[in-house]
Amino acid sequence: MHLNSNISAVITGGASGLGAAAARRLASHGVKVAIFDMNETIGQALASELGGVYCKVDVTSEEQVDAAFAKARAAIGQERILVNCAGTADAAKTASRDKKTGEIRAASADRFNRIIQINLVGTFRCIAKSAAGMMALDALSDGDRGVIVSTASAAAQDGQIGQASYSASKAAIVGMTLPVARDLMDEGIRVNTILPGLFGTPLLQGLPDNVRQALAASVPFPKRLGEPDEFAQAVEFLATCGYMNAESIRVDGAIRMAPR
Repeated sequence: MHLNSNISAVITGGASGLGAAAARRLASHGVKVAIFDMNETIGQALASELGGVYCKVDVTSEEQVDAAFAKARAAIGQERILVNCAGTADAAKTASRDKKTGEIRAASADRFNRIIQINLVGTFRCIAKSAAGMMALDALSDGDRGVIVSTASAAAQDGQIGQASYSASKAAIVGMTLPVARDLMDEGIRVNTILPGLFGTPLLQGLPDNVRQALAASVPFPKRLGEPDEFAQAVEFLATCGYMNAESIRVDGAIRMAPR
């Protein structure tokens, strides 16, 4: 797929961090972008900056997702690119012992399910609805009707202590990449996933300097946090390289996460 002003894209979680970097990179090639995000202030600001459209949406809500796609398509046309960056994290041991009282507690299944609903089900919801829209489009000269890029995490393969829900949600995104690509193969829609490592997103940038320096030092090479635009470069590659399909790639400086 050649990126130009005839192409539209939806980026979920697109108001900040990796999603915002992807939106900026796509827009730099003329792509019309729709920002799906819960943060109206920064989402609207970025959409205005890029000449796109902002849609306030919680990906766990069927109604909000439907309304957001309808708004985006009315404003910039049916998207040919979907980038799934909406997600969140949590930390809770499967079972734990209180160091002071010795009390033993099991983790909450409801808390676990919340992460699954946001990261996994929310991603699938957007994939399914975007793919249905792409199927109505004519194929481009290279055969593409559209391309979907989802965001997993290095934690999908080497999750740390307390990351059971997060790792499970991200591993499932990796796990569904091939079957979804096979579901859509006759429609000219490619499906790929990125597994980012430690990136300089607002979340990590908000940590104390010594913590950020320790995290950066743990990366084999280069010994630094990833730059959000490096994630965006991977998005661009997966969108434009027509032979990339059903692939999950790590973008992580060769890090393998330690238990904690």
